[in-house]
Amino acid sequence: MALRMLGKDPESKSGGSPTIYLDEDKGTYLVQGWKVLEPERLGQMGLPAHEAVVEIPRRMVQFFEEGCGGGADV
Repeated sequence: MALRMLGKDPESKSGGSPTIYLDEDKGTYLVQGWKVLEPERLGQMGLPAHEAVVEIPRRMVQFFEEGCGGGADV
C-alpha cells in the first residue's frame, strides 16, 4: 500500500491532525480527523455499523486533488 500524505491542517496547534492521505494503489482517500460521537449528528447520516465518521475543517478541502487542480505536494 502506497500512502501519500496530501496535507495537514495548517492551523493545527499540535501539527498532527487532521491529515489527508491518498492511497495510490486503491485510488482512495484516507482522512485523519476528529471522531464524531454525537448521536444526533450520526443519526442524520444513516451510518452503517461497519463505517465511522471523522470531521475535518473546511479549509482541508484544498488538499484533495480534485479541489486543488492536481494535488498538493507536502
